Amino acid sequence: MTNQKIVIIGAGSASFGPTTLATIMRSEALHGSELHLVDLDSVAANNAAQVAQRMNEAWGARMTISATTDRREALPSATHVIVSIEVGPRESLWRLDWEIPMKYGLRQPYAENGGPGGFMHTCRQIPPHLAIARDMEELCPAAWMIVFSNPLPRIVRAISKYTTINVVGKCHQINVGYALAAALLRKEYGFDTPDDFALHSDPGNVATIHTLSRAGRKHFSITSAGLNHFIWLLDIRDRTTGADLYPLLEKAVDSAPPSLEPLSLELFRIFGRLPIPGDTHLAEYLPWLHDPLAHPCDTYKLPLYDWGGNEGVREALNAIMASMANGTYPVDGMRDAVSEGAAELIEGLSGESYLEETVNVPNRGAIANLPYDTIVELPAVVGPFGIRPAQLGPLPGPIGELCRREAALVELVVDAAVSGDRSMALQALLLDPMINDIPRAKAILGDYLTTFGEYLPQFR
Repeated sequence: MTNQKIVIIGAGSASFGPTTLATIMRSEALHGSELHLVDLDSVAANNAAQVAQRMNEAWGARMTISATTDRREALPSATHVIVSIEVGPRESLWRLDWEIPMKYGLRQPYAENGGPGGFMHTCRQIPPHLAIARDMEELCPAAWMIVFSNPLPRIVRAISKYTTINVVGKCHQINVGYALAAALLRKEYGFDTPDDFALHSDPGNVATIHTLSRAGRKHFSITSAGLNHFIWLLDIRDRTTGADLYPLLEKAVDSAPPSLEPLSLELFRIFGRLPIPGDTHLAEYLPWLHDPLAHPCDTYKLPLYDWGGNEGVREALNAIMASMANGTYPVDGMRDAVSEGAAELIEGLSGESYLEETVNVPNRGAIANLPYDTIVELPAVVGPFGIRPAQLGPLPGPIGELCRREAALVELVVDAAVSGDRSMALQALLLDPMINDIPRAKAILGDYLTTFGEYLPQFR
């Protein structure tokens, strides 16, 4: 394989950086490549470079490593650009995304990727991602952009619509699908689990998700499709025998632990297909999860995001990153890190091998009842020819309609976030399934634009 020039923007992230560095460094197919690490925080960028160099020396990766705060220094002639960035301060802004609608009587279940919080998150995130893509158009126009940032489908749609860059989104949420299937089939396959457990997004659930996901990947072959954080299990087979396991899943629902994704299992009973992103993400795209009189968040045990707790976890991970950088903490433990998928995508896109990955790409007819340009999440074959999505036909009718509505909303949100058109922004909020009142939508939008004005140059 020809050596690659890989750029990681946001490399200093303590939650994303070490895992991505490790999976790239341990890939024999990528040995000898250039690795350029970019972060606006010079200390974080240098820490990432020191961690990468320790892995490089210990694992014999023969890579050339550099660090910079200026992406334009790193981008010329790049072959692959990995992006995982967040307009900060992350937790403080996210909390405001949730609190502002609450002032007007709207209790969002999560406020990251859907609802009015997801709208405002998109408006902050799209400008810096488009700026990166436009630099790529100038400095490395043939490179692939691999996006991990949220709201992922909205960012990927903006780049695919408003630039000429090849772009793919990658999300690890498919691991929750394997974990959920393993949790439901734990008795049939002898998986060891606690008596009561959950898989929703929470630092306390990470170890359980990883353990069950590994078990699920070993035993199951699954096909899922839909939109990012809104994917549905279409088929599940025993990896050895090829037996259809959906009938076993249907029987297992009623004996599931009470805390095991009750919203997902309720929708499974109603629609006949299992949604697999986990309850906290799933809840962002549905119209039934915000009624203050019905208390759906209590009914389905949907926890509010723990901003303070997650900020504490981030600080602890930053300390570990710094310790790995200065040599007081070993890097060998990262050899077995669960891959986020970047290394595999680069191997496929740059080599002669073919592999199947779950990706977020323009639909192009792969899901027959979703719009042609919608960013869909589905299995695809990845190779030196690019990315070819599996042709899956239509999603089941009601599920397809739920996804189609969200796809229409994404298109309007992206256009509003790019243009800064306030009328379009109001239309986007009124199209959102969480908002059912015009004065409330106007009040939320006005408050958002005032509160976040410094982060929204397109609305000035």
